[in-house]
Amino acid sequence: MDNLTNIGFVKELLSRHDFNFSKGLGQNFLINPSVCPKIAEMGNVKKGFGVIEVGTGIGVLTAELAKRADKVVAVEIDKRLLPILSETLAEYKNVKVINDDIMNIDLHKLIEDEFEGMEVAVCANLPYYITSPIIMHFLESNARINSITVMVQKEAADRLCASVGTRQSGAITVAVNYYGNAQLLFNVSRGSFMPAPNVDSAVIRIDVEKKYKLETENEKFFFKVVKAAFSQRRKTIANSVSSMMNINKQKVYEVLKKMGLSENMRVEQFDMESLIEFSENLKEYQ
Repeated sequence: MDNLTNIGFVKELLSRHDFNFSKGLGQNFLINPSVCPKIAEMGNVKKGFGVIEVGTGIGVLTAELAKRADKVVAVEIDKRLLPILSETLAEYKNVKVINDDIMNIDLHKLIEDEFEGMEVAVCANLPYYITSPIIMHFLESNARINSITVMVQKEAADRLCASVGTRQSGAITVAVNYYGNAQLLFNVSRGSFMPAPNVDSAVIRIDVEKKYKLETENEKFFFKVVKAAFSQRRKTIANSVSSMMNINKQKVYEVLKKMGLSENMRVEQFDMESLIEFSENLKEYQ
């Protein structure tokens, strides 16, 4: 079905199925015909790949993924969309729709059950309200995923793709860099959606790598330090970490001195390697 971005057809389709948009689920359906083919082409979707999609809408991106990948498993939380998808995706025999919340899904089992012998990629137009939790769900799972290509709010895209050690970076920036490399692929205007959101969007891709795992003895402690450091980012890292983790401030000063750093350093001045070194040195005081 090639008319899924035709506004007249979409309105008729939704009306026929008595479908109303849910603000609570952050539903904004793509109507710009150029966007989904670009996401699929730039999102590592090709023969030999299985693709996990999160949130289908009426299946615009799903169809583009199905044209290129060996198999697509689309996870859609809104059961009202199931009869619509049965109609719009009827021609694609390599698509499986699962009515569930992606946050409740065991990704290792899903990949094992659905994508045997395939490389795996994630492609999705994510609801703004749950962007970071979904991305972290995939990254923290350590599941067999090559890349994660998602459309998110432009502001979130800038933060996710920022360099660690810059003012735009945050705890989510550190997490993304820990698990892989993020790049901004292209911007998407708010007019590309129905209904139009109040902000513009952008498509990013995270190529998953395990480059820092070997340098971190205690991954859980590292992220605890990162969360504490960014929780009060206007304060020095010594003040934030000592107060949030109940570590004597003098001990934190000792760690900074050992690293040749000033006591007045803020977390946004730390690159990835420095944050890992800081965390590793701080372990003995936990």
